[in-house]
Amino acid sequence: MSRFPDSILVREALSRFFHEHGLGPDGGYNSRWVRIRIAGPLSIYFPNVDSRRRSVLLHDLQHIGAQYGTTLIAEAEIAAWEIGGGCADHAAAWILDTGALLYGLPFAPRRIFRAFIRGRHSRTLYHEPFDPALLDQTVGALRRQLHLDDRPTPATRRDLMAFAAWSTAVVAADLAVVAVPVLGAIGLLRLASG
Repeated sequence: MSRFPDSILVREALSRFFHEHGLGPDGGYNSRWVRIRIAGPLSIYFPNVDSRRRSVLLHDLQHIGAQYGTTLIAEAEIAAWEIGGGCADHAAAWILDTGALLYGLPFAPRRIFRAFIRGRHSRTLYHEPFDPALLDQTVGALRRQLHLDDRPTPATRRDLMAFAAWSTAVVAADLAVVAVPVLGAIGLLRLASG
């Protein structure tokens, strides 16, 4: 992902972001389905529900401000950053970010940890209603609003405890995702044999 200069307008950076990632002129916000490319031709599709639409513009603006890319691991990083900073009442953001941590933690634990701690000392856009005037400010002003112009802050004991709690919850969810189908298959096999 390109690093956007502090001097350009957020509106221009967002347009470049859409173009750079082949998202179309509206970022795909009005599409009925969302496509996430996994690798090569492998993709996952899911419905573009209203709660996701409410959150995705803010998420994309945070990509621009926080400078995280859009690879799978970079999406897990921004998810960790958003969880660290809080997603407020954006249920879709909480759910999708937690899902991104499912794959991010095992494959890039240090990057996920750094992003989470950065989020704990930043501010996300999820805490206030979207204001269209945000698009007419500079990227530098957006970074200041997100507290991303500050120097990195070392992790506190509370930060470490929060990361441990989230990691434990995500690992438990990951195990449940694997265990439920396995236990269901074992149950079916027992029914079939007995």
